[in-house]
Amino acid sequence: MRLSRCLSGAAAFVLSGVLAAAMSLTSAEPARAGQTGLRAADPSVLRVGGTYVSVQSTGGGIAVRQAASTAGLASAPARQVWSDTRGLGEVWAPEIVRDGGRYYIYFSAGRGPAHRMYVISSAGPDSGYTAETKLALPDDKWAIDGTLFTFNGQRWFVWSGWAGDTNVEQNLYIARMSSPTTPTGARYVISQPRESWERVVGNPFINEAPEAIRDPNGQLHIVYSANGSWSGQYCLADLRLRAGGDPTHVWDWYKSNGCLFGSNSGTMMPGWDPTLHVDGPGHHSFVLLDGDIGTSPPAGPRFPLMFHAVAKGTPYTWENRYWYTGTFCWWGNTTYRRANVPGPNTDTGWSLKFFE
Repeated sequence: MRLSRCLSGAAAFVLSGVLAAAMSLTSAEPARAGQTGLRAADPSVLRVGGTYVSVQSTGGGIAVRQAASTAGLASAPARQVWSDTRGLGEVWAPEIVRDGGRYYIYFSAGRGPAHRMYVISSAGPDSGYTAETKLALPDDKWAIDGTLFTFNGQRWFVWSGWAGDTNVEQNLYIARMSSPTTPTGARYVISQPRESWERVVGNPFINEAPEAIRDPNGQLHIVYSANGSWSGQYCLADLRLRAGGDPTHVWDWYKSNGCLFGSNSGTMMPGWDPTLHVDGPGHHSFVLLDGDIGTSPPAGPRFPLMFHAVAKGTPYTWENRYWYTGTFCWWGNTTYRRANVPGPNTDTGWSLKFFE
């Protein structure tokens, strides 16, 4: 029997004053089940003390907002922190990270197959950023949606990319980092869009927007978006690293058997329900203290989440995507199953529940 670890809001408040404070800052949500006034995609948000910091692309640049709640980010002033003065091309999906007290924004820029990952950094969240530096990712292939995290004392970079030079499919890759700006060693594939439920919409088939989080047992998860972002089949799924596993070894990762957050019942993992108010939820952000997976929530409380989606009843187009506030929590004793691959066919541990 699956054991729920999601408590009611009231019970969560009792557990910890710190957790209660974090939840109270997200209580003033607008109508339409968490829809903010920000008509945009690809949210990236972290919490620094009592302030929420977000980053977004602005056509040919990157802007940062700060507010006292996730819902308040939409009305907060957007400060441009970087502009594409060198004509790099399309600027996609910036991710803001805090490492060693310094802020780093990773983003993809380029045209077509030229997209690569870049980074800027600053001592403050919304000014003083350096000029962009191209990340020297292994193999130098098309790359988007990259982000940095630290797990077991090692910095890692995870991103979505191509195996070669053509747009066949988008895989998830991971590489070690010797510093927030310096990859080291090889890249390793950790997920490919090969399951039937993540091949509903393709050309190409897609695994993208990876976000790391650590569960109550200390195991690493990479939650990512599957199916085309141009369709209502877009959804979130989970990779769970087995206990003691090697993040660079693809067979140490176990994939959820369906979407964990999506709007279509046919692609959901058994026991997970589709959304009621939005279509195609995806490209999410776990809103963690300092953006550090070491501050991931314990079992029990719901914690802040941001994602983009399209309101039900609205045509699903990129232009109709909004940032939404939501919550997530851990869901225990969940078995992921696989077949015809090396290693055990099942792995049981923590999964996640997402709420609009």
